[in-house]
Amino acid sequence: MSTFFITGANSGFGLAIAEAAIDAGHRVIGTVRSEAARGTLVERLPQAHAVFCDVTEFGRIDDVVGDAEEAHGPVDVLINNAGYGHEGVLEESSLDEMRRQFDVNVFGAVAVAKAFLPRFRKRRAGFIVNVTSMGGLITMPGIAYYCGSKFALQGISEVMRAEMAPFGVHVTALCPGSFRTDWAGRSMVRTERSIADYDALFDPVRAARQERSGRQPGDPVKLAKAVLVLVGSDNPPPQLLMGSDALGLVRGRLSAMEAELTEWETLTRSTDG
Repeated sequence: MSTFFITGANSGFGLAIAEAAIDAGHRVIGTVRSEAARGTLVERLPQAHAVFCDVTEFGRIDDVVGDAEEAHGPVDVLINNAGYGHEGVLEESSLDEMRRQFDVNVFGAVAVAKAFLPRFRKRRAGFIVNVTSMGGLITMPGIAYYCGSKFALQGISEVMRAEMAPFGVHVTALCPGSFRTDWAGRSMVRTERSIADYDALFDPVRAARQERSGRQPGDPVKLAKAVLVLVGSDNPPPQLLMGSDALGLVRGRLSAMEAELTEWETLTRSTDG
């Protein structure tokens, strides 16, 4: 039996992974931000140990993790899941919205990971799953801040993996495609439209995303089962795509990038001494 620490455990991927872990006989410590969220988690999963933690309260995170381990024993697996999506044309979206997106998706995730790094390093064991997105490997119009935050966490995860490998600690970035969660619905923050020049580009994208909400191809329950396979691996990958849409889009981007490298290779090499 392992002990999982899952951020954002009351909904979406966090709840699905918590449920799968408990069904498999593991212990789950799940973070929530409100009494209502705690009630949801405890009602769905009475075996889970709910703890209050806002990942943007950076100064409190180490105490939360320390108290959780004191109460429930050493954590074996961190599922760094808490996050949300921001949708908005870049020119229309405020820097305050960007700051909030990065505070949660990047700084919050890193702060939680950093609370576990010394613990895992000293134990010479542990597994960190940083939930990024296919939006950390590809981009699309209207979610610049979200993609930026996930690209940042993707890069940080790769460095974290290299730095922790000598101590027997695994780090994998989990990169989901489109799944039937609240990401594109209740959980998404949307900037109001204000510049008509973007109507033709962006309005159909926003409408299609809202129309598909709840009907995406990905099943969170199946993702949760895949995560259990991942954390049971002795040789996990640096990143793991989730969903055939993510696989197709990322392969397409890699193919396009290879073509770009070839097309501009002569100019690229021209800068050597």
